[in-house]
Amino acid sequence: MTAADAGKGGNPSGRELRFHVLGPLEVWADGVRVRLGGLIQDRVLTTLLLDPGRVASVARLVEAAWEEDPPATAAHQVRKAIADLRRRLPSGAKVIVTDGPGYRVIAPSGGLDLLDFDARLQAAAQEMAAGRPAEACAELQGALDLWQGPVLAGAGGPVINRAAAALEERRLAAAERLYELRLGLGVSGELVAGLRELVGSHPLRETLRVQLMLALYRSGRQAEALEEYGKMRELLVDELGVDPGPQLVKLYEGILRKSPELAAPRDGRPTGAEGAPAERQGPVCTLPYGLPDFTGRDKELAGLLRRVRAEGWPDEQSARVVAIDGMGGAGKTSLAVRAAHQLAEIFPDGQLYVDLRGFTPGEESPVSASTALDILLRAIGTPSERIPEDLPGRTATWRSALLGRRMLLLLDNASDAAQILPLLAAPRDCLVLVTSRMRLLDLDGVGWISLGMMPPEDSATLVARTLGPARVAAEPEAAAELAELCGHLPLALRIATARLRNRPRWTVRHLVERLRDESRRMDELSSGERSVAVTLQLSYLTMDDRHRAAFRVLGLHPGAGIDAHSAAALLGTDVRDAEDVLELLLDVHLLQQPELGRYTFHDLVRSFAQSRRGPMTEQTDATAVERLLRYYLTATGLACDVLFPGRTARSTGIPGYQGELPELKDEKSARLWLGREHRGLLAVVDLSDRLGHDRHTGWLVRNLVFHLNAGGYFEEFRALGHLAVLAARRLDDPVLLSISLSSLGVACWKLGCFGEGISVAREGRDIAVRLGDRGAEAHSESTLGLLMSMLGRYAEALPLLERAVALARELGTTHAEAETQTNLSSLYARWGRYAEAAAAARRALELERDTTDPVNETMALTDLAFAQIGLGQYADAEESLKRAREMCDEPLPRGDVALVLALSAEVAHRLGDSDVVPGLAERARTLARSGGTPIRQTKTENILGRLHTAQGQYASAVTLHAHALKVASAISFRSEEASARLGLARAAEGLGDAAAAREHRAAAAELFDLMELPETGRAH
Repeated sequence: MTAADAGKGGNPSGRELRFHVLGPLEVWADGVRVRLGGLIQDRVLTTLLLDPGRVASVARLVEAAWEEDPPATAAHQVRKAIADLRRRLPSGAKVIVTDGPGYRVIAPSGGLDLLDFDARLQAAAQEMAAGRPAEACAELQGALDLWQGPVLAGAGGPVINRAAAALEERRLAAAERLYELRLGLGVSGELVAGLRELVGSHPLRETLRVQLMLALYRSGRQAEALEEYGKMRELLVDELGVDPGPQLVKLYEGILRKSPELAAPRDGRPTGAEGAPAERQGPVCTLPYGLPDFTGRDKELAGLLRRVRAEGWPDEQSARVVAIDGMGGAGKTSLAVRAAHQLAEIFPDGQLYVDLRGFTPGEESPVSASTALDILLRAIGTPSERIPEDLPGRTATWRSALLGRRMLLLLDNASDAAQILPLLAAPRDCLVLVTSRMRLLDLDGVGWISLGMMPPEDSATLVARTLGPARVAAEPEAAAELAELCGHLPLALRIATARLRNRPRWTVRHLVERLRDESRRMDELSSGERSVAVTLQLSYLTMDDRHRAAFRVLGLHPGAGIDAHSAAALLGTDVRDAEDVLELLLDVHLLQQPELGRYTFHDLVRSFAQSRRGPMTEQTDATAVERLLRYYLTATGLACDVLFPGRTARSTGIPGYQGELPELKDEKSARLWLGREHRGLLAVVDLSDRLGHDRHTGWLVRNLVFHLNAGGYFEEFRALGHLAVLAARRLDDPVLLSISLSSLGVACWKLGCFGEGISVAREGRDIAVRLGDRGAEAHSESTLGLLMSMLGRYAEALPLLERAVALARELGTTHAEAETQTNLSSLYARWGRYAEAAAAARRALELERDTTDPVNETMALTDLAFAQIGLGQYADAEESLKRAREMCDEPLPRGDVALVLALSAEVAHRLGDSDVVPGLAERARTLARSGGTPIRQTKTENILGRLHTAQGQYASAVTLHAHALKVASAISFRSEEASARLGLARAAEGLGDAAAAREHRAAAAELFDLMELPETGRAH
């Protein structure tokens, strides 16, 4: 078969296929080179070959194929390139396989030079551990011989070039190790040419320069060796502004004085690059290097160091064991390595590191305890013939080998307790650090440190250190948002900043905007071999199918917190089973637990869970969401029945949830549940609306508005009211529309949107009349009357409120009549009809005895106090306000409390109780500004303004009335506009500004005339 025939490619089986990626890309089949299709195919295949066995997403392949600005058809072209490669490669469909969202290469055994390179490096390490340096040299030379130049001849583009740079670093490290071993074996002159070539390509690598100088010196070329030092020193000073390192200086000084230590070995014993015998003379350290920009985790690091250094470890007969657990990417290994380096002096006999590969990409199974013990025994110099084959034998040998030694052992990436239990057979003077994504509950007597998210300030520091303070200073807000979008997860932060460093044209804001797209966030947080999605996938794959499905379904929950009841609704299980699932996900750090009984997703874990969804899960997901909506509809209905017993019962047309509900038997438990679920309930309504569950949306809102109104969440009240109205219109459901419009009218009143409120309340009333729904009609009439009174249209408002009272009495709805009586009392008080206002307020209070509504009862008492002040009955007003203040211990809206306190301050002043006035007034002002609605804020500030005028504090009175006027004018709150003008006139008179006083009095009179207000109603 010719090369051309191979390029056309069928799919013959059983052919020898070899890939060469360590240099220009080459593919050979049965000794014949296979032609590929062009640069795009080369880059796609190279990207897959550089990560054999691992999935590369289409997005990553697009990034690899085009250096910048990929075309709109890039994803399609990548898939086309994959199809072309499969046609050209023998057995191509078996070599390049589709896996989830991307593709991966299954390289044939012995068919990829990169894997051969890795295998030879591993074999070299084993030969060295066995004390066979010559054999190790052969393996290292074989590994280096596989290289044929830069990957893709340097034409790979940024993505491939970054991976190639990491491979080049490994090649250089292998070369340095090879030259070190050969120097140790007495070889000198024949190494010079190769070392000169490497030094020429990498002039700043001090290790290579040291080896070249030693080879020259041992070859009798002392002057040339010293000349190399001069070149290196000059280069370092010119390029980096630093002096040569201690190893280079020590060798230079040794050459000057012709130190005997530098002589080549004569007895065949291997030596190192500086002439010292290669046989270990001191402690062995195999710890990875610590991150130079390690940031944060100060509390955890300090606690770990304190725990280790403390005297009186629980068990004085066994090694100290500290385990660090946390979700993937939380920085467990970085913290453990940092601590190990700081503790090294306490354990002078050595510090050993083993990656147990419990959660490592591309690894089908973790390192066994037996294999780990073999690695450890070889690391401390145990000859191969003395290492038993069985696990018990190796455990005993390990225990014996550590006797009398003070050593630190870092077991990284453990999968379970069984994997590491045999490795803990160490004496009391040793320390074992363990990292794992799971809390290894089967380990007793262990000190635990759990890593969560980094604090925001630590995230900011990490971004500044990795990205550079200049870029952060240029875009501080974007940098802060970047940390938020990365969930304060160290891995995500490092990946994000690495992408920015490698793309100098990108701004921080550009990456932030890309990360905001949650559907792409996992792809964006991937760089080189590091990927948040891959890291989380490893935890995901450790679970069985049932728990994977549960994890995915729980990702559908829209709220920040999940409890066992809502989890049971989503999963379709009972509460106990749901709690077991939640606890397992907590153990593997795919969930967090901010408080007992509440579970949350880290933002990136939620994104990952949602990425597990697909066409095959659509029906299951839809059923789960509907169960969740029915659960919340049923539970909120139950809570409202407890807290608001006077509300009208309605049929929703939605089957009730049949699963277990939370205990909502009394007011306290119902209020606590609604408060705890507040944010989640808003998110559930949003989910329902987005997915088109209009009936659930409308009736959920109907329940929630009671809670939102009572808690003072008026902006949310109005926003949800609009959603409910739109949902009811889409359903063409007049009953639900009437109810939703009526509720929206109340929200508009609370927020001072009187015009909109009148419009929606009228529509709601008209629909109620057509339906013959007299209860809804009464509520709409009452709301309309209230809104009219806000605009000073008292003559129009009064018959509406009186009709609402009559309808409520006719229907026997006590709560509805009580609400309307308070509205009627407010109208009479503004109109100056104080006796009628007092009568209406007292009637409301009589009715409230049966409704237990703290909000309406407090307002009825406040309305009664207003009327009593108008009648000059200050002592009676104080008694009413005292009862109202007692009600303020309940969770009332802050604006309502502010009004009670402001009026209390005014009455206290009138009664001469001056000591309590400042405290009441200050609290009232603070509450009104921080959480009051416009109608409460203007009324409160006008009361306080009058109080300040009465106290002779005219300047502060002007400030209060002026702000009240500004707010009242914006919403056309006529009566409070007039009160503000009148207050400003009185304050101006106190300041001696007669002109301003006349101007304000004239404006007030115009407003009073517009409202047709008699003189008796103009005092306030």
